[in-house]
Amino acid sequence: MTKNELTAQMCEAVKKVREHNPMAPSITNSVTINFVANAQLAAGGSAAMVYLPDEGEFLAEVSKAFYVNAGTLLPVYEQSLPRTCKALFEKGCPWVLDPVGIGIGSLRTQLLRTMKEYKPAVIRGNASEIIAVAKLWNLLSDKDDSAKSKGARGVDSTDEVLAAKEAAQVIARYTGGAVSVSGETDLVTDGTVSVLCRGGSRFLPMITGAGCSLGGVTAVYCTEASPFIASLTATSVYNIAAKDAEKNCSGPGTFQASFLDSIYLLTTRAERMKDADIEILS
Repeated sequence: MTKNELTAQMCEAVKKVREHNPMAPSITNSVTINFVANAQLAAGGSAAMVYLPDEGEFLAEVSKAFYVNAGTLLPVYEQSLPRTCKALFEKGCPWVLDPVGIGIGSLRTQLLRTMKEYKPAVIRGNASEIIAVAKLWNLLSDKDDSAKSKGARGVDSTDEVLAAKEAAQVIARYTGGAVSVSGETDLVTDGTVSVLCRGGSRFLPMITGAGCSLGGVTAVYCTEASPFIASLTATSVYNIAAKDAEKNCSGPGTFQASFLDSIYLLTTRAERMKDADIEILS
C-alpha cells in the first residue's frame, strides 16, 4: 500500500462523513464531553452522549459506530460499559476504546479486562496505555521488551510512541481492527501495516480533551471506513488542523477554538488530506 493509496482512502472517508452526517454516540469522560461532541460535529458527524446502560444498549443497536472512554468513571459505568460493549460486539458494530487511566483502581482494571472479549475495532491511547492494555489482556508477557513500560503518570504517557509499536501490533492482530498510539509523532497500525503520522501543535497537550475528542472523531470515521483508515484519517485530520490552528492563536485558550474551526474548514476540503505527513513503516 502506498502513501497515495492511503491518502485517497482518507479523502473518501472525509467526503462520506461530510455527505452523510453519521452519528457516533459516546459514553465518554465527563471532563471532556463537550469538546468530544463539538469535535465530532466539526468533522461533519453527529454526537449523542449517554451514561445509562439501557441507553447505551439502545444506541448500540441503531448506530454505525460508537466511542467508549474509560475516564472519570461513575458508579453506573460498572453496568453501562460492559452491557454497551457486549451489545456492540454482538451486533458487529465497530467501536473505539480509549483506556484512559488504565491501572488506576480495581474497577477500571476489571472493566478494561472485560473489554478484551468484546474486541473493539479501534483502541486509541498513549504509548503507556497501549502497552498496559497488551499486558492486561495477556497479549504480551513481562519478558517481552515492549512490555517493559515506564508506566503512565496519571493520564500522561512516560513511554515513547515507538516503544508501543509491538504492543499495538499484537492488539490489532487480536482484535482484527486497528490501534492508534498518540504522541509527539503518532503511530497507527492494523497489525501488519504501521504508519507514522507527523504534525500537530505544541498546544495540543495544553488543552483538556485533545485525545478524548480524537477517539470520538475516530468513531465518526469508523461509520464510513475500515478501522485502520478511520484511525489514520482522524489522526491526520488532527495533525493538519492543529498545525493550521497554531498559526491563528496566541495561547491554549484561543487555540482550542481555532482548532475546532480548523477541523471544520479542513474537512470541508477533503483534498487537503493529501497534505498528511505520513510514513509507512511496514
